[in-house]
Amino acid sequence: MRHLPVVGFTSIFLLFIMIAVFDKTSYSDSIVAIFPPIIAILAAFILKQVVVALFMGIWFGAWLINGGDLQAVILALIDVSNKYAVNVLVNESHIVIILASLFIGGLMNVISFNGGMRCVVKAISRKVKSIKQVQLATVVMGLVIFFDDYANTLVTGNTMRPVTDKMKISREKLAYIVDSTAAPVASVAVISLWIGYLVSLIEQSISSIEELTEPYAMFIQSLFYSFYPFLAIIFVLIVILTGKDFGPMYRAEQKAFSSHSSVSNESDNDAANSENNVVKGSVHIALIPIATLILTVILGMWFSGSGETLQDIIGSSDSLAALAFGGFLGSIVAILLSVLTTSLTLTQVFDAWLSGVNSVMGAVVVLVLSWSLAEVTTEMQSANYLISIIGNDISPALLPSIIFILAGIIALGTGTSWGVMAILMPLVVPLSWSLISNPENSAALMDIHILYASIAAVLAGAVWGDHCSPISDTTILSSLASQCDHVEHVRTQMPYALVVGSVCIIFGTLPVGFGQPWWLCFLMSAFILWLVLKVIGKKLIKT
Repeated sequence: MRHLPVVGFTSIFLLFIMIAVFDKTSYSDSIVAIFPPIIAILAAFILKQVVVALFMGIWFGAWLINGGDLQAVILALIDVSNKYAVNVLVNESHIVIILASLFIGGLMNVISFNGGMRCVVKAISRKVKSIKQVQLATVVMGLVIFFDDYANTLVTGNTMRPVTDKMKISREKLAYIVDSTAAPVASVAVISLWIGYLVSLIEQSISSIEELTEPYAMFIQSLFYSFYPFLAIIFVLIVILTGKDFGPMYRAEQKAFSSHSSVSNESDNDAANSENNVVKGSVHIALIPIATLILTVILGMWFSGSGETLQDIIGSSDSLAALAFGGFLGSIVAILLSVLTTSLTLTQVFDAWLSGVNSVMGAVVVLVLSWSLAEVTTEMQSANYLISIIGNDISPALLPSIIFILAGIIALGTGTSWGVMAILMPLVVPLSWSLISNPENSAALMDIHILYASIAAVLAGAVWGDHCSPISDTTILSSLASQCDHVEHVRTQMPYALVVGSVCIIFGTLPVGFGQPWWLCFLMSAFILWLVLKVIGKKLIKT
């Protein structure tokens, strides 16, 4: 029985190979264009080994690109490391994200080793007396760090993990809260790196449309139709306030609460270390390095950006470089404070920093492989194939819902929400404009809400697919920061994301397309989410 998952996946993998071999059309014009991400997703859930899953997806895609014959098997194996992995590692933004993750991993382990994090846990524990309050505090931290989803994920997860562990809140629940207050918050904050990127895409998309000249105003209008990001945050609050969970998340919470001690993983290098237990830490040796990290990111974005307005400055800033430098500077401050204010030696503290860096390496491997898979899907034009099957005969009222689903599928398969927006926005804006400005359309420009809802659907669908995808970088970073098994994070979060996504389409995006008021759809969607949780949710304990 223990070999059943391997046998099952092998059978599925061979089936995909047979379809590809007998398909005589070009892979970019065939369903095989979406096989690599499908293989990776299936393997992740069946084998529960995300590294193996990503490797299989990349290898299959490289095999197709190299001709799909016997000789291509070896060539594809070589390309996995020599082509795709190398390509993503020479990408400057990818290197910066890796460095930021390594620096912050080292920083967090130092403030755990020197006793500072233990003191922060005690301080927060004195303020928050219940599981509900701890979870709400995690949400508040996620809302406060709104300017960048990477910074949000890494800081919130690492800071709150010792507190949630002590309260016997599962790592899966922490990862879900962190993930649901990262991209959803950054994607709708009126000032964030996401918005600068999205506005630039809208500006590019309307360059050939004389009637549309205000990209930022169009973005603001689209926020009223961005159901998924807002409702994902609302659903987190409903889950916390009601104390109810369902599906794999309920079982994870049940397991964590029924354990005899606080939640912990063997990979943690925290206060459990015998050396660390004799160190008399203090709150400031933990908070000062974290404050240094956050302040450096904010100032880095300010000085690296340009423009007359705050939106322009943040939109043009290099937030990733600021995050990496913030982690580096925070690490230096943490090491110095540890040596100067505790009995620890420089060698002990630096060893602790290296141990923290080492603990992040597994997630870095997953990130590199996920980016490599995205390279493969780009080369195979997987997104273009999905777009082509929609066709041109679309009802304007159905367009936002179709775009949401399409964006979600592409994000699910590629693991990149920004890539989805870059692919779809230049197509969606002219398409939706042509439909509502068509002289044969009697409503004509009275249907301008279709344009705004379509723009929102690109963003919302990308965030939803990103949430469900086991190969998404933000999902991987949420697992990393929460020290949660990655497959378990995806498995427990996906039912919640599917519920919120389904409600968004049925009670939000779809009725809005047929002219219903956005505010009524928001209220109805929020009520349905509460009702769903009331019916299928189970309350583990009184919070």
